Amino acid sequence: MNRRYVAILALAFTTSVIAFAAQAADVKNIVIVHGALADGSGWRKATEILEKRGFNVTIVQEPITSFADDVAMTNRVLDLQDGPALLVGHSYGGMVITEAGHSPHVAGLVYVAAFQPDKGESLLGLASSKPASGMNIRETKDGKYLYIDPVAFPNDFAADLPKDEAAFLAKSQVFASKEAFSAKVGEPAWKVKKSWSIVATDDRSINPDLERDMAKRAGSDMTEIKASHAVFASQPEKVAEVIEKAAKELSR
Repeated sequence: MNRRYVAILALAFTTSVIAFAAQAADVKNIVIVHGALADGSGWRKATEILEKRGFNVTIVQEPITSFADDVAMTNRVLDLQDGPALLVGHSYGGMVITEAGHSPHVAGLVYVAAFQPDKGESLLGLASSKPASGMNIRETKDGKYLYIDPVAFPNDFAADLPKDEAAFLAKSQVFASKEAFSAKVGEPAWKVKKSWSIVATDDRSINPDLERDMAKRAGSDMTEIKASHAVFASQPEKVAEVIEKAAKELSR
C-alpha cells in the first residue's frame, strides 16, 4: 500500500470521526448567516434569547461579494467553534448554509424564511419560479450590485416591525452582488444532515408557498410563523424556540 493511498484513507477517517462527533455531542453553538439586503444586527434579540438559554451564538457577517466568498467566510467562523454547531440561514443565507453545511463542524441546518436550493439551483432561478409580492429592487450605478429602495424597504421586508427599526434595517442593508444571486449551488447539505425550516406566512420578499415547497422537498421539520420576511427580528422568541428545539433534538 503506497503512502499516498494511506494518507487519503487517514484523511477520510479523520473527517468521518469529526463529522460523527459533530452529530453525537451536545449542540451548544449556533452560527447564523444573515440574508442579503440586511446585516446581522437584526438578529440581536434572538441572539440574546438564545444566549440566556445557554447557547453560544456567532453571526457571520458575510460580504455578499460572491457566493464563494460568503461560503468561505461562513466556513472560517465554523472553524472557530468549540464543538458541533447548528447552522442557521435567513433568506440568501439559506443558499450559503446549503453549501457550507457540509463542514464537519455542522450538526444540522435551520432555514429561516430562506431559500433552500437543490443542486444546480440559484437564488434568481428559485425566486422567479414563484415571484414574491414585494421587493422593489434597484441596481447600483455600476450595475454589479442590488439593493432595496429604502422607501419601500419597510413594507417589502419588515412590515411588522416598528417604523424606526425597519428604517434602521433599510439603512444598514448589505448590497448584494448579482454574481451571488446567480451562482448555482452544489450538492445540498440538507440531503445528508437534518434540517428545520421556518415559513414566514406574510413574507413579501420570498413567496411563502415557495418556502413551503422547498421545505417539503428537503424533508425539513417545518414551522409556520405569521410574520414578514424579517421574522427573525419581529418574532425573535418564536424563531429562537425553533432553533433551540433543533439543537436539543440534535443533542439526543
